[in-house]
Amino acid sequence: MDAAPPVSSRHRATVGRGSVDAMEDLFGLGAEDDTEGSGSTPSSTPGERGAKAARDAQRSPLAVRMRPRTLDEILGQQHLLGEGSPLRQLAAGATSGGPTGPSSVILWGPPGTGKTTLAHVIARGPGRKFMELSAVTAGVKDVRRVMDEALTARDLHRTTTVLFLDEIHRFTKAQQDALLPGVENRWVVLVAATTENPSFSVVSPLLSRSLLLTLKPLTDTDIERLLERAVTDPRGLGSAVVLADDAADHLVRLAGGDARRALTALEAAAAVALGQGGAGEEAPVVVTLAHTEKAVDAHAVRYDRAGDMHYDVVSAFIKSIRGSDVDAALHYLARMVEAGEDPRFIARRIIISAAEDIGMADPTALQTAVAAAQAVQLIGMPEGRIVLAEAVVHLATAPKSNAAYKGINAAIADVRAGLGTSIPAPLRDAHYAGAERLGHGKGYMYAHDAPHSVARQQYPPDDLVGKDYYEPTANGAERDLQTRVERLRGIVRGT
Repeated sequence: MDAAPPVSSRHRATVGRGSVDAMEDLFGLGAEDDTEGSGSTPSSTPGERGAKAARDAQRSPLAVRMRPRTLDEILGQQHLLGEGSPLRQLAAGATSGGPTGPSSVILWGPPGTGKTTLAHVIARGPGRKFMELSAVTAGVKDVRRVMDEALTARDLHRTTTVLFLDEIHRFTKAQQDALLPGVENRWVVLVAATTENPSFSVVSPLLSRSLLLTLKPLTDTDIERLLERAVTDPRGLGSAVVLADDAADHLVRLAGGDARRALTALEAAAAVALGQGGAGEEAPVVVTLAHTEKAVDAHAVRYDRAGDMHYDVVSAFIKSIRGSDVDAALHYLARMVEAGEDPRFIARRIIISAAEDIGMADPTALQTAVAAAQAVQLIGMPEGRIVLAEAVVHLATAPKSNAAYKGINAAIADVRAGLGTSIPAPLRDAHYAGAERLGHGKGYMYAHDAPHSVARQQYPPDDLVGKDYYEPTANGAERDLQTRVERLRGIVRGT
């Protein structure tokens, strides 16, 4: 068996009597539960304990077991969890119906950012009862029943009902309208979660009565801390395994800011490692990169967003578009997407490529690039990959021209060289007192009074007359521009 990869202190955990007890508590292990006569005792090997833990872990997913119980345990979303924030006030459990009673909130954010977790934390407040409705199965009658029960619980038992609605954008208008009396009169604390913009999916009366909070994807640091906690926490893997550094990095990249995805992948990788065994009497099983690749069926992409590989892949991506190799461009796009590159960064590079390498040979390329950037910002990932791919295909197959790019660079070079310091008098501003006496605007030819709205007139400074900056190519739409630019210059310059 190959030697185990290096494991830093950030993912290392010792296995002792405490961790064994924790695993037994977590999975319901103990002498009274061991009915198979396997002889599992505190003296059993880590491999045996790990195998039993792996079997019993299936009772509850790791993502569920590791769900934070308090706001202080939540990783990320610190912009919503400051001292005195609405979420902290809700979790504190203010008295329902009072002037400082709980409000209703709509949590908007990508999957795996903690929307359901926040609902459960709020429900843990004193005097709270948790209820959940599904947009798939619940009807208007179900909503009204919950409202009636919540009113009874408040008036008779002084209990506040926390109603969690996941994916509220799937609720019909009638279902959402049925929530209004309970929300407005504070019979319930509504915690609604959605991955879509509430402005388009939630009815205005409900939106105006709720506090809209936007959740952000977890950072790589947040995901890494989450994995560390899941490996060592008794509710998680209880130190039955050790996570190798390269395996942890791979899981962080795969997560893409989604905590649930990270924990699900970790659980699968740990199951693979424990199933293959390899633990000695004293050492826990090491979850390696190979285990994570096998568990999630995804090869580790070698990509460092802060290192050489980042710049190499981006460079190859841009050069493939410029070189009109659509297949290579899509390959490098896929590598960046799979490595967890910020899609906004990719979109910005596509916009630059459209202006620099396609230019006026296909003026619609820039429009596509800008639209792609806006669409990615609106819908996020993973669907954003389709939009980016469409833009890449457009740019890579478009005719190419860097004439505008070269033109502005040449003009800037002349400005830096000190050329063109004067402005012809007819072009100067003549709208202030004394301008006419200075000759400003005298002799100016209004272009719209000339045939075809093009007048003969000197526009550049004296020392730049006749200087051509823009040289259209014979590619794409610029083929027609060549003739047009020559005719315009002939009229304007009188040649």
